[in-house]
Amino acid sequence: MESFTDKPRPLAFILSEANGLLSRDTVTIVSGAGTLEAGTVLGKITASGKYTASPNAQVAGSEGAETASAVLAYAVDATSADVEAVVVNKDAEVKEPVLLFHASVNDATKRNAKLTQLRAVGIKAR
Repeated sequence: MESFTDKPRPLAFILSEANGLLSRDTVTIVSGAGTLEAGTVLGKITASGKYTASPNAQVAGSEGAETASAVLAYAVDATSADVEAVVVNKDAEVKEPVLLFHASVNDATKRNAKLTQLRAVGIKAR
């Protein structure tokens, strides 16, 4: 018998958010970011204003993205082209165990730093 692994469901990470669409925005995920699943913690690249998975430390060409500022609402594939995506970027409570982090965010200290950065923009992880 085959086994399957479910991918994160869109918006499954949300506990609560502001009324209407106040917690959400449409942003551009930068080409080369790859396939990102719903719940991925994102950072904004200063030079372009585009988003990518938020790494632990500054990466050349993606300066600014090391500061977490949003959570991806729906899966996207930005492997070979920029794509528009919906993110939660303010006034929300999220499920910490459901969040997905860049591979370089690989221990509790680094995860906690990302959660603190999200808190600074009004996204509280529980």
